[in-house]
Amino acid sequence: MASFLGRFWQEVLRPLVLRPKRVQVAALCLRQGDDGTEVLMITSRGTGRWIVPKGWPIEGLDGAETAAREAWEEAGVLVRRIWRRPVGSYSYDKIQDSGVPEPVQTNLYRIDVAGLADRFPEQGQRERRWMRPREAAKLVDEEELRAILQRY
Repeated sequence: MASFLGRFWQEVLRPLVLRPKRVQVAALCLRQGDDGTEVLMITSRGTGRWIVPKGWPIEGLDGAETAAREAWEEAGVLVRRIWRRPVGSYSYDKIQDSGVPEPVQTNLYRIDVAGLADRFPEQGQRERRWMRPREAAKLVDEEELRAILQRY
């Protein structure tokens, strides 16, 4: 019995408990407004909660380039400058269609925004809004993302 439980732990339970986090990339889209720095927030398609543009890595693009692509597709961001190194990272559980949570580590890249396009791939699927970083921090669920936003 002990060897069965040992094998069950090693082969079934342990991989589930210790599975590595999947990696996503996200865009911290910033501009200088009349009252200082503003961050672009969008709503998620599923729950409508406020998030930053993010997605899975794209083959052939590095993290910063993928973040810029996600910002374009989800919010119509026209890039002025992409910061090549992440400004931070945050973790969250992505709820799969099956209802099972999947741990995700998200690397956040700063993007200085030149403007917003009127037409973009996910237009009409999300709301987008410029806001002060402290306001945005109050609206996000992820504690680590909240802390990053508060630095700006």
